[in-house]
Amino acid sequence: MPSSKKPARIDDQLRAAIKASGLTHYAIAKLAECSPSQIDRFMSRERDLKLSTAANLAAALGLKLK
Repeated sequence: MPSSKKPARIDDQLRAAIKASGLTHYAIAKLAECSPSQIDRFMSRERDLKLSTAANLAAALGLKLK
């Protein structure tokens, strides 16, 4: 029987990876070449990320966007 469970959203996966990394928002932002305030706003769900920033963030966390 096929699973009715939907895959996790990319933004939710990125937030979980950020939390699990144990890194500060500043450290993650430096690795992803964005500002710490972008990470702060993304984590508080105030703002979404551009695709290019999400790709940089994923790469910094050792993930790949599909």
